[in-house]
Amino acid sequence: MSKIPIDILISPDNGQPLEWKNGRLQSVGDGLAYEVAGSVPILLPQNARETSVQAEQHERFGSRFFYVDHYQADAELFDYFEDFENGASIHEMRRLHETIIAEVPKSTTSILDVGCGKAWVAQHFCPRGMRVCSLDISTVNPQRAVERYPYGNHYGVVADAYQLPFREGAFDCIIASEIIEHVPDPGAFIGSLLGVLRPGGLLIVTTPYDEKIPYYLCIHCNRPTPQHAHIHSFTMKKMLALTPMEQVAGQHIYTFGNKALIRLRMHVFLKYLPFGLWRLVDKLANKLIRKPSRILYAVVRG
Repeated sequence: MSKIPIDILISPDNGQPLEWKNGRLQSVGDGLAYEVAGSVPILLPQNARETSVQAEQHERFGSRFFYVDHYQADAELFDYFEDFENGASIHEMRRLHETIIAEVPKSTTSILDVGCGKAWVAQHFCPRGMRVCSLDISTVNPQRAVERYPYGNHYGVVADAYQLPFREGAFDCIIASEIIEHVPDPGAFIGSLLGVLRPGGLLIVTTPYDEKIPYYLCIHCNRPTPQHAHIHSFTMKKMLALTPMEQVAGQHIYTFGNKALIRLRMHVFLKYLPFGLWRLVDKLANKLIRKPSRILYAVVRG
């Protein structure tokens, strides 16, 4: 498997360049060392496992969230590469991916896939000559990603989106699909991603639209826990308010998908439509019955 180009990497602890030394990546100057699992560097900050966060829900319920440990366990317990069995979910994911793909500029040479999941970004774009870095905070998902799609232009990295181990402007495009609803501080999340995007590069964020998040009582801690670990719900207005405008050269935002069509099981027929025709039907459905299921937000870095 190919090693990630070292010229785009920096220490997540001090921002210094990294070098290969005795099979590990080491920070130039102070010697901080980071392990490599197979070909995947584990570039988490030194104290990552000791760090807890206080999102709004944790403040409300008086709980602590050690998010690195949580997502390590999550990736080991759930197989993100397992295919959906539900036809509606399969159709939804297909249309979500097609919508994102349509946004990626043809001139793109490098993509950072944040929260890589089943690595569909690498599966689609690597054969088209684009370099893809599959990033996740868990050690399991990036390793599985590069094993499943062992292209010479596909790399995996274990990292925290708030302390990214990349030099400024390292990527032409960043895709963060269905991730922002999980993170403690969405504004800081977007700001961090923009920092490793080149000027003129594109950040693409998708998330459920105006989601009503149900809570359940956890059998382990006896505290309320949100469905699917979603801790934020977004409207277009709320999403636009997150972006540090001094970093932005342009942006556009829109909703897509239609909950009414999903409930009516129209995917049985719509799955046969090419993307362009499905998009027209979807737009018409949302004009007639305003029930969009997702937001896409695209930001051009200034």
